[in-house]
Order: sequence, then C-alpha cells, then structure tokens
Amino acid sequence: MTGVLLSIDTEFTWRAHASGAGWLENYQRSIEPGGAGISYQLGTLAKHGLKACFFVDPLPALLFGIEPIRRMVGTILDAGQEVQLHLHPMWTQADRRVARVDPVRFELTQFSEDEQLDLILQARELLRQAGAADPVAFRAGSFAASAETLRAVQRAGFRIDSSHNGSLMPWPCNTGLPANAVSPLLAGRLIELPVGLIDEGGGKLRHLQIGAVSLAEMRAALHHAEAEGAPLVTLVGHSFELATRDGERANDILRHRFDSLCAWLASEGQRFPTCFTTDLSGVALDVPATPCPVSQTARLGRIAVQGFSNLRYERRL
Repeated sequence: MTGVLLSIDTEFTWRAHASGAGWLENYQRSIEPGGAGISYQLGTLAKHGLKACFFVDPLPALLFGIEPIRRMVGTILDAGQEVQLHLHPMWTQADRRVARVDPVRFELTQFSEDEQLDLILQARELLRQAGAADPVAFRAGSFAASAETLRAVQRAGFRIDSSHNGSLMPWPCNTGLPANAVSPLLAGRLIELPVGLIDEGGGKLRHLQIGAVSLAEMRAALHHAEAEGAPLVTLVGHSFELATRDGERANDILRHRFDSLCAWLASEGQRFPTCFTTDLSGVALDVPATPCPVSQTARLGRIAVQGFSNLRYERRL
C-alpha cells in the first residue's frame, strides 16, 4: 500500500495584484477562478471520498486584512479537508502606499534564516487568526527552500515540511537533499515529504503537478512507487490550476484530468489511500525509492496535449 498526499497550494496570485486587483477580484481569479477553484475541487474530493491537504498562504492578509484568508480557511474546513501553512514572502512588500527602494523579494530563500523564521511565525499567526488549527506542516512558495529554510521551519516547531522539489534544483529549490528524493525522509528533526517526480531521461526530472504531467504519468508514478515499496507519493495542484491564467474560465482539459485522477484514486483506494499530513506521524522514512521513468511516447503525448491546451485556453484571438 502506498499513500497519496494530494496537496493543493491555495494562494492569491501576484499577477492579479500587479494588475491592480483588489482582494475580491483577486479571490475570484486566484481562489475560485472560472468555476474550477477550491469549491469545485472540494466538491470533487467529497464526491469521491478523498482526503487532500490545502497549503494556504495567509500573508496577503498584510495587505487585504484577514477576511479573505478566513474565507479560504472556512471553505476548506467546512468541506472536511486539511489546512496547513504556505508562504510567499512578497506580500510583505505589497502595500503600494509604502515607498519602496529595494526590489521585491519573491522567494523565501532571498531572506536570512532568522528572517525566514520571523516570516514563518508571522504567517502561522495569521493562519490561526483565520480559523485554522495550529499547523504542523509547511511548504515554501514556489518550492523556494534552502537548508536554512528547513532549519527555520524546524525552529518554528513544525514536524513536517513539503518544500523539496528535485525538478527545480538548484533554483529555486536548494535544500541540500538529493534531487531524486521522492519518498519521505528525515531532514534534521523534520519529516520531509518530497514532491513526487518522473524521470524523463537525460537527467531531466519533472514534478507530479496536475497541470504539468498527464494522468497516465501520475498513475504510472504511483504504480512504480508501489512496486518499490514507497510509503507515500506527494502530488501537487493549485487553487487556480484548473482555470485559464486570467481566471475567467475553466480549462476543461485540466479539469477533466483532475476529475479523472480523483475517480481513479477512489477506485484504487485500497492500494493508494489519500491522507492528511496529520496522518503521517508514523510514516516510514528513508525507504529507497526512485522517480518513475517515462517513455518518450508518453512524454510526446503530454507535450501535444499541453500545446493544444495552451492554444485553446490561453491564446488570445
């Protein structure tokens, strides 16, 4: 049996903020875009009886107040799913009323370890104010994490981190952990839950994100992990991922992929049960496991679908 952590990074987009959107518009474009945001995802999860972890970024509360974060958290908790902590640090510099000289720092790794700790503690307090339980798991925004980040997360008292993404090494992810790590491992006193990977050959890794790999590749990765005895595979999605970049309509190709993934996970629940991070305190650690190799045929098929998706949903006529 190999568990599945289906994780959804839930966050306001800087793109919408940069265009001048207030919080209601940003919420619509980032959290509930095109009828395919978190309410749709939560409904689909409930339909199939699945668990998911929503990593929520509360730092936009520094600009917009706590209400939008409270709305996110309440929607997720009311649906019976899990809320944990996510963090994009650029929101500390988002207030247009404050004159800025220094450029915006978008990545957590652009801060010192002590500064990262302060940001994590600040974000945790905002998440609590929004109605979430004390979080036990953390994920850095954009997977921008270093060894200093992992130490800061540990110093903040977290038990679990899920920031390691070998496909994005050495930038923005530079944790010092092996690039091909895909199974839970011990990092200091932290349980690290690396994002799942496929191996495209030639040293190229690709992470298991709903918008980045096909359903066939996700299924193959889970079968591969099961064959290797891996205790867990971590999949990634976003609140806005099933919609167009402008947030105005659903991307039916990606929405269908998410629907099909959930239906398949429900049908294979005995082999691949979904879980919360709070279920993982006893997960087996440091089990040898490798990224799933994918065929050139599967890779080319995914590229073709992605090209069609971009042409249909992102190209402006």
